[in-house]
Amino acid sequence: MSVMQDGLGGIIGPARLGRSDRSALGRWFWEIDRVLLLLVAVLISIGLVAVAAASPAAGARYSGGDVSFAPLYYFYRQMMWIVVSIPVMIAVSMLPKAKARRLCIGGAVVFTILLFLTPLVGQEVNGARRWIGYGFAQFQPSEFLKPMFIVSLAWLLSLRDKDQGLPVVPLTGLLTGIVALLLMQQPNFGETIIFGAAWVLLLTLAGVPMRFLVVLGVAAVAGIVAAYFFYDVATMRIDAFLFGGVGDVDTYQTDSALRTLTAGGLFGVGPGAGNRKFHLPEPHTDYIFSVIGEEFGLIACLAIAILYFGIVARVMVRLLHEEDRFLVLATAGLVCQFGLQALINMAVNVQIAPSKGMTLPFISYGGSSMIALALGMGLLLAFTRRNPYLHRSPYVVKWSGR
Repeated sequence: MSVMQDGLGGIIGPARLGRSDRSALGRWFWEIDRVLLLLVAVLISIGLVAVAAASPAAGARYSGGDVSFAPLYYFYRQMMWIVVSIPVMIAVSMLPKAKARRLCIGGAVVFTILLFLTPLVGQEVNGARRWIGYGFAQFQPSEFLKPMFIVSLAWLLSLRDKDQGLPVVPLTGLLTGIVALLLMQQPNFGETIIFGAAWVLLLTLAGVPMRFLVVLGVAAVAGIVAAYFFYDVATMRIDAFLFGGVGDVDTYQTDSALRTLTAGGLFGVGPGAGNRKFHLPEPHTDYIFSVIGEEFGLIACLAIAILYFGIVARVMVRLLHEEDRFLVLATAGLVCQFGLQALINMAVNVQIAPSKGMTLPFISYGGSSMIALALGMGLLLAFTRRNPYLHRSPYVVKWSGR
């Protein structure tokens, strides 16, 4: 009876009690973008199912015919990486924005140094030295550097608001160039494109003159042409994309990926029933999108693409009323890097882009990749946190001058 007498207040009383919780966890829950968090959770869940589907094929390829090798070996390991990654994402998302920024600046310095050391002391895998460390402790410095470097560039470019005379544009260009050269030494052509594209995006959002961006565009085209003639990795992958099936150009990977992707039709052959995935190179990492197409159908692939688009769109909508230049640059840079990585992976699987050796975010198997993605998403969640009471009252709006 008392609940009915309270009316609306009685119904929402528990919610008000929750909002009054001023603990760190309470503030985090009400300030976080829960829709974005839900979309990421759905993506991680899809990834776990996809790795389970790809695990038998990956096990058959890398076990060397060992019959004792567990078919779900990579699935169990992915569960372990998820258990590690989720607390990382939550912990980073709870950081105040200023602390998150400082974490990224310090981390960018550390991982740039590690990136420099990687070609010297790194472990060679499939002809590339991208990993550093040994055994269980191996990790890919470039994966962790991506989100931290983008936030650091955003901070530097945001300093233009305080002093237009600061040479932050050439400084960010120099830093990006150094990272690009270090990545090319591994070699890692795909990540080089990601870093370069993120820098150009941040320059665009920072209001750099259009003529400068045009010059950058011309330089980028010239750089790709130069890479084709003087960089063997780029030559091989561009030739495979442009002249596939001609002469001795090897297109086995991308051809296998496209055949696997379309083998299941619209609705797939069913979980665990795929056969073409056993002929795929890297079915649990670079080409997991094709495994999803075979077993769950093109409809499932389309749904995943829409999910990635939804994450990018959700973050961009949150930025519409943001006035802090650093937050706009950092958040837009992070989400576009995330979306571009997904787009490149899917484009390679459908054979509309050269092979890049790039994972599908939160879906492909990988410890280094999963933890680094969790770090990046945690930063996104931290930078998009909003006080639920901010500007709710017309008096607050008037007082703030808006």
